[in-house]
Amino acid sequence: MLKFPWFALFLVTSISTSATEFPVTDVAAFAAAAKKVEPGDTIILENGTWADARLQIHSNGTAEQPITIVARSPGKVILTGDSRISLAGKHLIVDGLWFRNPTGEDSIELRINPHELADDCRITNCAVTNDHPGIQKKESVRFVSIFGSRHRIDHCYLAGKNTGGATLVVWLAEGQELAAHRIDHNYFGHRQRLGRNGGETIRIGDSKTSMLTASCIVEHNLFEKCDGEVECISNKSCGNIYRNNRFVEVSGTLTLRHGNGCRVENNVFLGAGARGSGGVRIIGEDHVVSGNHFDTLSGDDERSALCFMLGVPDSAAHEYFQVVRATVTGNTFLNCKHNIVIGMSGHEEASLPPVETSIRGNFIQTNKAEAFEILCEVDGVAVEGNSVSEERPADIPTEATVEPSGPRWWH
Repeated sequence: MLKFPWFALFLVTSISTSATEFPVTDVAAFAAAAKKVEPGDTIILENGTWADARLQIHSNGTAEQPITIVARSPGKVILTGDSRISLAGKHLIVDGLWFRNPTGEDSIELRINPHELADDCRITNCAVTNDHPGIQKKESVRFVSIFGSRHRIDHCYLAGKNTGGATLVVWLAEGQELAAHRIDHNYFGHRQRLGRNGGETIRIGDSKTSMLTASCIVEHNLFEKCDGEVECISNKSCGNIYRNNRFVEVSGTLTLRHGNGCRVENNVFLGAGARGSGGVRIIGEDHVVSGNHFDTLSGDDERSALCFMLGVPDSAAHEYFQVVRATVTGNTFLNCKHNIVIGMSGHEEASLPPVETSIRGNFIQTNKAEAFEILCEVDGVAVEGNSVSEERPADIPTEATVEPSGPRWWH
């Protein structure tokens, strides 16, 4: 057996664990550092205002030794105007940056171009905010665009968006790996009413890719006054999980708009009577809505606490697929204007009622509202074992199981 002297082993170990820091003060210095970094290295952005800074890096770290782009002091590197960071490669981490009053298309983009995407990256402890009131006329711009696979977006603060386009978008493509992203422990703050479609806070997929399995997890996030449009979250893909999130005074719903086989579990929707505050809207097949808490929601029609939509016969991808095999179980409805609505129509040709669907084991406090509002045939809906009362139980918690959200430096 070939043997190496001990000092050779020490040399190999030292080389594999060494790391270099690259302090940078401008875009040119960042570009130079981006060409040099190796696994385990760190690019440190010096504190200050970076105006119209277009930062790009295409490099590969490893799971054990990622490449990190970090603010010298979290929240003290402020990128303004047409600033953007674009990542391609693998195992890159962006930490502590603040994009303030962005004017470009995407502040954070997990690709450089359609041929240079990122995988296995993390955006953490960052913020994208807009301070200016009033809706701007820009079309389809985002704060965060996610391409590729297995990214994590966590402990970020996204608020104040006043342009068209979703705040955060997961983009899918035929033939790609599972997206399998995790979006967790973020704060999604105030968003003004846009007055048209395209004001989602999160969108996963689109109608063209809605039958692809994305397998994303959205958990432990706080959504507060995200009023852009009726779809606060727009699910447009298959196999996603939405759990342990809290929605506070949101004029909109978590909408299973396209795609199948998603789970909505243990979320809390606190309306506090806010105008248009809603819960969950169901369209498509094999969805599970379980263990959620709907409290003092004032929304009507599609913004009801829980709404089953009618399907369109031979529906096109962008229309409304029939609700099939939905399971709604173990949810709590307290003091909502409209509790469970079955058969809402969002299309002039919609006529297909839910089938093979069960509504079981839910608690509904009625007050003046009906427990169920039936607007279609319900032969295909099993309604069993639900409790209906005019009294609000004292032992039902009103707080979400949500851990602290947003950047550690924000407050």
